[in-house]
Amino acid sequence: MIEDKELINVYGARVHNLKDIDVEIPRNSLTVITGLSGSGKSSLAFDTIFAEGQRRYIETFSAYARNFLGGMERPDVDKITGLSPVISIEQKTTNKNPRSTVGTTTEVYDYLRLLFARAGIAYSYLSGEKMVKYTEEQILELIHKDYQGKKIFMLAPLVRTRKGHYKELFEQVRKKGYLYVRVDGEVREIVHGMKLDRYKNHDIEVVIDKLVVNEKDEKRLKQSVATAMQQGDGLIMILDAETETVRHYSKRLMCPVTGLSYKEPAPHNFSFNSPQGACPRCKGLGYVNLIDVDKVIPDRELSIYEGAIAPLGKYKNAMIFWQIEALLEKYDFSIKTPVKDLTDEAIDEILYGSDERIKIKSSLIHTSSDYFVTYEGIVKYIQMMQEKDASATAQKWAEQFAKTDVCPECKGARLNREALHFRIHDKNIYELASMDINELYDWLMKVDEFLEDKQRRIASEILKEIRTRLRFLLDVGLDYLSLNRTSVSLSGGESQRIRLATQIGSQLVNVLYILDEPSIGLHQRDNLRLINSLKKLRDTGNSVIVVEHDKDMMLAADYVVDMGPKAGRLGGEVVFAGTPQEMVKTETLTSQYLNGKMKLEIPSERRAGNGKSLWLKGARGNNLKNVDVEFPLGKLICVTGVSGSGKSTLINDTLQPILSQHFYRSLQDPLAYDSIEGLENIDKVVNVDQSPFCLLYTSPSPRDTR
Repeated sequence: MIEDKELINVYGARVHNLKDIDVEIPRNSLTVITGLSGSGKSSLAFDTIFAEGQRRYIETFSAYARNFLGGMERPDVDKITGLSPVISIEQKTTNKNPRSTVGTTTEVYDYLRLLFARAGIAYSYLSGEKMVKYTEEQILELIHKDYQGKKIFMLAPLVRTRKGHYKELFEQVRKKGYLYVRVDGEVREIVHGMKLDRYKNHDIEVVIDKLVVNEKDEKRLKQSVATAMQQGDGLIMILDAETETVRHYSKRLMCPVTGLSYKEPAPHNFSFNSPQGACPRCKGLGYVNLIDVDKVIPDRELSIYEGAIAPLGKYKNAMIFWQIEALLEKYDFSIKTPVKDLTDEAIDEILYGSDERIKIKSSLIHTSSDYFVTYEGIVKYIQMMQEKDASATAQKWAEQFAKTDVCPECKGARLNREALHFRIHDKNIYELASMDINELYDWLMKVDEFLEDKQRRIASEILKEIRTRLRFLLDVGLDYLSLNRTSVSLSGGESQRIRLATQIGSQLVNVLYILDEPSIGLHQRDNLRLINSLKKLRDTGNSVIVVEHDKDMMLAADYVVDMGPKAGRLGGEVVFAGTPQEMVKTETLTSQYLNGKMKLEIPSERRAGNGKSLWLKGARGNNLKNVDVEFPLGKLICVTGVSGSGKSTLINDTLQPILSQHFYRSLQDPLAYDSIEGLENIDKVVNVDQSPFCLLYTSPSPRDTR
C-alpha cells in the first residue's frame, strides 16, 4: 500500500456522469486515465482534478486580484488531497493570431533575434558588400592614406533621394555660415532664396571644407571631420576634386561602395511584429490582398457592354461606363468590342486608371460642352470598398474579387530588406526560420567553426539556449516543423506538444501536469519519443496524468485508471486502477483489447465502390511535389503518413477548397495544382473536422466546448 502522502486522493467525485467515485493516483508517476469515449475520463482529469487545482491556486490571490479573475465554481467532489499546482496541456489550437509562429510561441525566435542583433554580419542590399563602420581616428587614417597631397571637398549628407524644394534647408545651412552645397552631384554656391524642383528626387550635401590633405593641416582636417560627422549624423563623404569620385565614411554600419547606412542593430530590427523590422508592404504578415484580374474579368469573350467586367455588370447609363467608353475611343475601340480583342494597354487603363484627364463628349451626356474627369480605375474602386471605413456589405462584395498572395516585396519573409541582409555564417534569419527543426539543429551544432573569435564569444550563451529549446522540440517529435510555421496552421496535437516541450524546458518540479490525448495525430514512429518526453517530465519530480487511448502509452505508464464500463449514463465508474501489468490480466473492455482477447477484425473483402474516381493532378502546395492522386468514389479512403508528410496539405488545403469553390462558390483559394477531373461524379462536399458544433455556455473549467 502506498503511503497517503505519496497519493492524490479523490473522494466522492460526481461531476457530469461520474458516480460518486473514489480514486487514488500515485504522485511523481506517469498515470494514464483510459476508457471509452464518454466514460468520464475528461470529467475526472480536467473537470474535477484540474478545476479544483486551479480554484485553489486562485484562492491564494488577494481579494482584489480575485475580483478581476472572477470566482471559480468548486467541482462536485467531497474532497481532494495531495494536490500539487496543476498545469493543463490541452489539445487545442488556442492561438488564432496570424502573427504567431512556432518560433515566437517557443521563444526560440526571440533568441535568434538577439543572436543576429549581437553577432550578425551586415551586408549591403544595394551592392552585396560587407558593411563597415569606423571610428573618427580610423577615418582620419584612411583619408591620409587615400588622399595624401590631393585637393578634396569634405561633404556632410543632408538629403538622400527625396522630393522637395528645400528652400528652408538652404536658408538654415546659409545661416550656419556654410557657402557651398553639392546638389545632385553639382557643387553650387548657396544664394538667398535658393530652391529646387519640388517634384524631383534630390541628393543634397553641405560642403564642410575644401582642403589639400597634408600633415601640417592635420588639426584642420580633424576638426572638419568632427564637424562633418555632426552635420551628417555620423556619415561623411569625401569628393576628390580632380577625379570627382566620392567615397563614404561612417561611424555607423555603412556600405563602402554606395554609402548606404544601416541603423545600429537591435533585437526589434529582426522582429516582424515590430515596425522597425517588419516589411513595409505587408506589415510583417508575409502576404497581401491583391485584386484578381481573372475574377474581375471572368469571361473575355464578352464585351464590356455585355457585362465582361463583373463588378460593373451590363451596360447602364452611368458615369463609369461613359468614362470607359471615352477611354476606349482613344485606342480606336468601342464598348461593344469583346475584351479578348482589346489591347493590353487599354485593359490596363480600364483596370488601373489613366494618368490623363478623360474627355467625355457633350453628345454622350447631353450637355452644352465637353466634360473632363479623372479616372482611377476599377481596381482602385474595389480596393476602396475593402477599407476599414467601408460597410460590412461593401467589404464582403469586394472580397469576391480579391485573392491572398505572397507579398511581392519581401517574398513572404515578413522582414524588411535591412533585416534580411544580416547573416550568421551563410544564412539570414528568415532562412534559419524556414529550416526544419532537425535541419536547423544540425546547422547550429556546426556553426561555431565558421564564426570569428569575437562572434563566437558573443554568441556562445545564446546558441546554447537555442540548442536546448530545439532539443525539447525534437524530443516530442516535432522535427518536421519550421520556426516560421504559423500557429493557426498547427493541429491540436502539434500545438499540445509545443506546449509540452515548453513545460519540459521550464524545469519546474512538484507540478501536476494533465494532458489530453497527446498521441493523436502522431505517427507511431514518433510515439516512443513522446512517451520518453513524458517520462523525462516525471523523472524531474513531477506527476503526469494523461487522458489517452493509445496502447503504447498505456503499457509504458506507471499506473492506469480505466473508466467505464460503458459510455454516458452507463459509464462514470472506475473499473480498474493499478499497474499496466495487472490490467492485462483483468477482463475490462479496455484490457481485453490490450491482451488480444478482443480485436478489430480486418474485413475479408473490401467495398467495390461505384467504379468512378476523382483525379487530382499536379498538387504542389507546401511540401507536395507535383502529386497526382486518384480517389476512387464509393469507398472509405484513408490518407496516412508520418507527421508533416503532406496529408493535411493534400486534403484540407487543396482538395477540399477546390470542391467548396466548385459547389458553393467558396472564397478560399486552394493551394497550387494543375487540374481536377471527375467533379461531375459528386454533387456535394461536407467537411467534418474537430471543431465544436456550438458553444453552449462559458465554463470556468478548461473543457469549455460541449
